[in-house]
Amino acid sequence: MHPRNRHLNGYDFTLLCKDTPALTPYITQTPAGTDSIDFTNALAVKTLNQALLKSHYKIDFWDLPDNYLCPPVPGRVDYIHHLADLLASDNQGHIPTGKQVKVLDVGTGANVIYPLTGNHEYGWHFTGSDIDVLSVKIAKQIVQFNRLKINVKQQSNANKMFTGVISNKDVFHLTLCNPPFHASEQQANAGTERKWKNLNKAPQKALNFGGRQNELWCEGGEREFISKMCIESQEFAEQCIWFTSLVSKSDTLPHIKKLLSTLDVKEVKVIKMAQGQKISRFIAWSYFDQADREAILNELV
Repeated sequence: MHPRNRHLNGYDFTLLCKDTPALTPYITQTPAGTDSIDFTNALAVKTLNQALLKSHYKIDFWDLPDNYLCPPVPGRVDYIHHLADLLASDNQGHIPTGKQVKVLDVGTGANVIYPLTGNHEYGWHFTGSDIDVLSVKIAKQIVQFNRLKINVKQQSNANKMFTGVISNKDVFHLTLCNPPFHASEQQANAGTERKWKNLNKAPQKALNFGGRQNELWCEGGEREFISKMCIESQEFAEQCIWFTSLVSKSDTLPHIKKLLSTLDVKEVKVIKMAQGQKISRFIAWSYFDQADREAILNELV
């Protein structure tokens, strides 16, 4: 994990149960005698997230309906920390903090996890967008209950990522996205079955971390989704310093890099991340050269 990740050394279940007593019934013992939870239990996973968000990110209320994506906090916040390093690389190694740093989360979901953690860690001002009406409603409720200044917008056009969300007056220093992974419902179901087998459990229809159709799959999968994002980003080239997206499949990268090479992009970076044995990455592209990016970030001081 990233060196600044609060979960680098695992979970402090004593602290978590103290702050969130509802987690206590889900605590189990590993064969090595350490505390853990049953990660195949969806309610246990959600309660762990509630505890992590409360103890480490000062989120007093966070809840989701059944079957909505319940993302693992440590992996999600890793993306945030690496994005901070990306900005620091254009700011003489210093991470820009505070509400003057504007960040757009494309597909924020009902869980609104990136804005919640990123706002706490760096004070950035977030805007989250989503095509799902109920996800937007739930995300707004979470934000309002915790009295946070996070904007959540409805994306009415499922074929667009930025149009209808970024206004003519908006300027963002970062965009981020965790795109749908699978290319079809059949692929998503097959992936669910594999995950249950990896957990040594009989296959079930739902994942322990949930996920609705628009959160798990889209036509063409992540390759098509990110490709559309790259093409659309041209229209907002002067309104964002860095566009970024997670890329789950390493074989997606050559296609995305080739596509970006045909656009008026000044720089492309692929940032690798690791959580345990899992290797992930995100791709970042900018229509500004480094001197211009440094000048823009210098204005924040």
